[in-house]
Amino acid sequence: MKNRIGLIGGSGFELFKNGDVKRCINFETKWGHSSPIFEINIGNYEIDFCSRHGSKHTIPPSQVNYRANIEALKNCELIIATSACGSLREDYNRGTIIVPDQFIDFTKNRKNTFIDDFPFGKMNHPAMGDPFNEKIRQLIIDGCVDLKMNYRPTGTVVTIEGPRFSTRSESDMFRLWGGDVINMTTATECSLAFEMGIPYATICLVTDYDSWNRNEDPVTHEDVMKVFSENVNKVTELITNIINKL
Repeated sequence: MKNRIGLIGGSGFELFKNGDVKRCINFETKWGHSSPIFEINIGNYEIDFCSRHGSKHTIPPSQVNYRANIEALKNCELIIATSACGSLREDYNRGTIIVPDQFIDFTKNRKNTFIDDFPFGKMNHPAMGDPFNEKIRQLIIDGCVDLKMNYRPTGTVVTIEGPRFSTRSESDMFRLWGGDVINMTTATECSLAFEMGIPYATICLVTDYDSWNRNEDPVTHEDVMKVFSENVNKVTELITNIINKL
């Protein structure tokens, strides 16, 4: 039986074109329908590629059914996610890959846990000091080194609710908190994968400078998609490198 790997694609990475696509499924779970999941064969691996926002990017980040998506990937031995991110640091330039080791969850309205109740006498507060899987992080870092990519091996990603981008004051605050990059998805997915017991790490591609940089106009969706589309082949190459090393 082939090993099964979960991939989650974000903005600008709605389809993974490497490998042989077998079929596309929207899984029905106890939490509702998942985003589209494409079953792909790459070498000795079966890839479940979850198109987070839908193959035509129709699902806003605040409306993604994160619980259904992680439930649909529960048979995967690990999950690698991708995300377009805003830089909160002057030296984290567009096109830089960040391999975060911490997050700050600033979402407000989501279901970010599978724990909906405590059975009598069975409280459950998951310990999550180090949220991202270190072995997968190292595989991503090794891939960046192999491919001579501009990357940062650690970082704190701030996850906001969306779909709006930050105000300048919010962006300033996130910088003061120690955030390095900002997006709208990672903390939610990582928390749920952690509870499900699935090793998870993410590839964050810097596409903009959020709103803190007064020398630039505040970020727009068009800015994000333009930069990610210019770098999508780089992300694909990195993921393929990682899979070939598993």
